[in-house]
Amino acid sequence: MKLGILGGTFDPPHNGHLHMAHVALDALALAEIIFMPAKQPPHKLDEAVSPLQTRVELLQCALADKPAFVISLLEAERQGPSFTVDTLRALRRVVSPDDEIFFIMGEDSLVNFATWHQPQEIVKLCKLAVLQRPGYAVDLEALENQVPGVKKSVVMIPAREVNISASEIRERVARGESIRDLVPACVAEYIQKHHLYSNASNPLSVSKL
Repeated sequence: MKLGILGGTFDPPHNGHLHMAHVALDALALAEIIFMPAKQPPHKLDEAVSPLQTRVELLQCALADKPAFVISLLEAERQGPSFTVDTLRALRRVVSPDDEIFFIMGEDSLVNFATWHQPQEIVKLCKLAVLQRPGYAVDLEALENQVPGVKKSVVMIPAREVNISASEIRERVARGESIRDLVPACVAEYIQKHHLYSNASNPLSVSKL
């Protein structure tokens, strides 16, 4: 079976995440994509992150009508920072040895892949499903010199860019601006109902959802 992994903070999950998942699902004929929320992203140790339960509930809402998309708390329930290599090792212990795992990322992330924790081990545990990004041209030969085995692991996927970030969404909510075109409707409604990301002096109005 071919499985996709899409990790992230998902604070909140947005249409960019769903676009990446749909593109990878179709391009690689994946059986399912596992959304893997991080509990403590190592690159965001100094940033405030919404509680795990909140982010999981947002994901459940966003994926409710998408049977090929599932949620795993494998990474979130582990203690300490959420290193991808540790997640993949844990996942390998519970899936079939014959399962093929594709870790989904944007080409902008591949640019910095050599700086990840134990990247040489990551490419032994999975393939890297890399969605191409305008303005990025990764030199795979140079990256191979830094991370032996990465060139064989990478599967490049042509993709239309969807320029959405979770930080942009949080900022728009705090300013009382619409996020209607950035997240699934149910995610916008959850954010409104639970007053997430809102500036108390400038709350997001229902009319702007």
